[in-house]
Amino acid sequence: MVIDGLEVPDDGTEPADRAGDLLQRVAEGDQGAFARLYDLLSARVFGLILRVLVDRSQSEEVLQEVFLEIWQSAARFTPNRGQGRSWVFTIAHRRAVDRVRSSQASSDRDVRVGFRDLDVAHDGVAEQVELKIEGEKVQTALSALPEVQREALTLAYFGGYSQSEIAALVGAPLGTVKTRMRDGLSRLRIEMGVTT
Repeated sequence: MVIDGLEVPDDGTEPADRAGDLLQRVAEGDQGAFARLYDLLSARVFGLILRVLVDRSQSEEVLQEVFLEIWQSAARFTPNRGQGRSWVFTIAHRRAVDRVRSSQASSDRDVRVGFRDLDVAHDGVAEQVELKIEGEKVQTALSALPEVQREALTLAYFGGYSQSEIAALVGAPLGTVKTRMRDGLSRLRIEMGVTT
């Protein structure tokens, strides 16, 4: 059966990846699919952004940027590499973190200018390099995980979902999701070289 232009199983359940189906239609320029995607995900995306930024007005701006990017780059979504929802949350998290970094860089510049005015030497380059290297290590370690473990961890830590919500989203039993997360975290520690 077809509902809202999407193939829905006759048993009444939703398609395995409704967001992914909508993204594929958005890539073709379907404005109605974009509106449905916004209705489906905007509240959760806003919640994720707000958790990262804390500031509501900045979070609203970033939400607009995220959906603009989705409209412009939906063709880059590859269904066989993960769920549409995860792809959207990854964009949202990246945009929110970029906004935090931009704000921090602006603040750091102000501090450096203040220190320069006070004739005090300050060099934050080493700290910035260290943070960048650590972020790259985490991205590399996450990409080494199997897709199911990476998806569960991404939804939990970047999407803010509980294990029960993740189980419902990915269509897996709660015990399976818990195992994926436990194994993913264990493997992530190994990839990151954490010995404790």
